[in-house]
Amino acid sequence: MAIKTTLEQLEEVQAAISKVLEAQMSSIGDKSLMRAKLQALTERENILLQRYAAETGTGGIAINQGIKRRD
Repeated sequence: MAIKTTLEQLEEVQAAISKVLEAQMSSIGDKSLMRAKLQALTERENILLQRYAAETGTGGIAINQGIKRRD
């Protein structure tokens, strides 16, 4: 089994969030299905968004660590 990239994980979490929003719980007869909790998925999405931004070099402040010019 291959390790998934952050972007792939992020897409999965966002798809799961969409499913949660569509139907939190469904039941047929005596059987019921509860999907993941929205709060847990949102927290995971935020973690993955931060990781993706760090991996791609986007979303953060660029700080120049160079030597200051003396004119």
